[in-house]
Amino acid sequence: MQTRQLYSAALTLLLCAGLAAAGNAAVVDVRPLEADYVIHDFHFASGETLPELRMHYTFLGKPKKDAQGRVTNAVLIMHGTGGSGRSLINERFSGVLFGKGQLLDAEKYFIILPDGIGHGKSSKPSDALRAHFPQYSYQDMVAAQYALVTKGLEVNHLRLVMGTSMGCMHTFMWAETYPDFMDALMPLACLPVQIAGRNRVWRDLAMDAIRSDPQWLKGDYVTQPIAAMRTAASLLLIAGSAPIQMQISLPTREAADEFVQKYIQRQLEDLDANDFLYQLNASRDYDPSAGLEKIRAPLLQINSGDDFINPPELGIAEREIKRIKAGRFVLLPASDQTHGHGTHTWAAVWQQYLAQLLETSKAAP
Repeated sequence: MQTRQLYSAALTLLLCAGLAAAGNAAVVDVRPLEADYVIHDFHFASGETLPELRMHYTFLGKPKKDAQGRVTNAVLIMHGTGGSGRSLINERFSGVLFGKGQLLDAEKYFIILPDGIGHGKSSKPSDALRAHFPQYSYQDMVAAQYALVTKGLEVNHLRLVMGTSMGCMHTFMWAETYPDFMDALMPLACLPVQIAGRNRVWRDLAMDAIRSDPQWLKGDYVTQPIAAMRTAASLLLIAGSAPIQMQISLPTREAADEFVQKYIQRQLEDLDANDFLYQLNASRDYDPSAGLEKIRAPLLQINSGDDFINPPELGIAEREIKRIKAGRFVLLPASDQTHGHGTHTWAAVWQQYLAQLLETSKAAP
């Protein structure tokens, strides 16, 4: 499908939806649109294939080209595990970045927010195949994103690549796989090494809870394996927790107990066991550490001091950033302004560093 057709399809979708799904989209001046791009005969790294892989995405603005036909204003932003492109349309992220006069003003930039494979409205196990869906990995997710950007949207260059959590890891992979394709990179809340230690352990525990539940039936369950999903949701809560914020918002035993009950109920309504299992397992072979010297574009990595998933005491980010020629690492001290691992979505906390990156990368060769 050509770019013009994609815009037309997205506009039709938006009008039919009556903006009902826009959520907090009104916080930006240019309203987000949604569309699908179908990749035919997609080959996964596992050797499996899908005759049609649907890549859903949200976008704002329009691409602009220079005299040589090079797109100059495209920004690719990738979401975290379990999220979607649409999940970044909210007051704390898009409301801080995409509005008129803001850093990524949607009237100036062409902002692309894809749903990764297995997430959002892109192809995923719960669509039909369940546990027979191809065992996708981060390598496949990045390859599909590249196909969407280059073939679906006909974008031949990116002004900025950034991502949160899983999207942060994808940013490092984009930087190494397509080193000349972007002007700048901003990975938020991850590490450029394989997932090991406590980060791997909590994922293993969540995946094991699902696989060992008798109701899972090797993925062919009739109803969701509730016991397993309660355990998985609980581990997800701890992994993404922010101790200072929790103490502020849940100052009493009763408040904490009530929060847990509401949280678990909400997660049980939203999570699918196969989708969640695949999403966690997709990180199994992530490890960009061997290729960090390949990164050419200016890269600014940001983590927070209260991140359970990427604990600062490991010192990994400080060590690895030295291998990136134009790399810089910022650790945000834990405070009442940070939100644990989820600080990646609170743009007000780190937007000044994005401003610096956009400014310094203007003159980058």
